Amino acid sequence: MRIPFMRSVSWYLVLAMFIIAIAPRVDAGMAPSEMIALSQADRAADLEKIRQVLELKAVGERFRQLGLTQEEAKAKLAELSDRQIHQIALQLDDIKIGQGDAFGVIIALLVIAILVVVLLKLTGHKVLVTK
Repeated sequence: MRIPFMRSVSWYLVLAMFIIAIAPRVDAGMAPSEMIALSQADRAADLEKIRQVLELKAVGERFRQLGLTQEEAKAKLAELSDRQIHQIALQLDDIKIGQGDAFGVIIALLVIAILVVVLLKLTGHKVLVTK
């Protein structure tokens, strides 16, 4: 009677881990108010953040592919309003340039492998590999 209970619990755990693993990561934060005016210091900080991203090698290469130079991009940036610059700066945090989630995938695979080994040990099963 104990083994069928263990099997059902283990399958529920496997299903729960699978559902948790495939759920997307969500970031929540405060939404900026439309009525609050941006100060000059906020504009300078936003411009600095945008400038740092524009100096990245991948972004510069993409500009060259589109036929833009760094100076043209900075000139277009100077024409934008404070609100537009702030929106761009907020959206830059969501963009991951040259980064991947390979580390997260590796950790998830290791956790699944460890879970499988533990479940096999608990149920008394053995895996034999023969040539």
